[in-house]
Amino acid sequence: MNEEHVIVAQRVTLNRCDVPALVPLVEEVEQRGRARPQKVLADAGFYSNENVRTLEERGTDVYVPDPNLARELHTGQRARTIGRNRVRSPELKAMRKKLRSGAGRRVYERRKALVEPVFGVLKQQRGMRQFRTRGLAQVAAEFTLATLAYNLTRMYARRQGC
Repeated sequence: MNEEHVIVAQRVTLNRCDVPALVPLVEEVEQRGRARPQKVLADAGFYSNENVRTLEERGTDVYVPDPNLARELHTGQRARTIGRNRVRSPELKAMRKKLRSGAGRRVYERRKALVEPVFGVLKQQRGMRQFRTRGLAQVAAEFTLATLAYNLTRMYARRQGC
């Protein structure tokens, strides 16, 4: 999503987690928008050291917590680092430091305000709690149509001043 709650990229995959989807989604946004996104906000399901490294090397400011930090951000209880669970990765250390800062926390909190309303509209108003089709290609087409319909409605409402 962008700041105007318009869906700028989407995809359906068979992956169990979102990690492999982050960089391709950012590339899709870059291709469609003809500009590299300045910031990427994503939830903990997209975190990997490699994703952070790849996007930061491209000049993108990344805000993606690891699962432990996400729990900390949601509960307010600091993630424990005992014994072998001690953080060694420079990417993870830097990300935790960034997201624990006041400025980083404020940026990351925007993710909820951008993404969750869109998911709410798709689920509650559009009835997209489950797909009506089966198979990856058909589900991808169904989701693409749903996102296009959402975007058209959003753009029409913005044009009308709603």
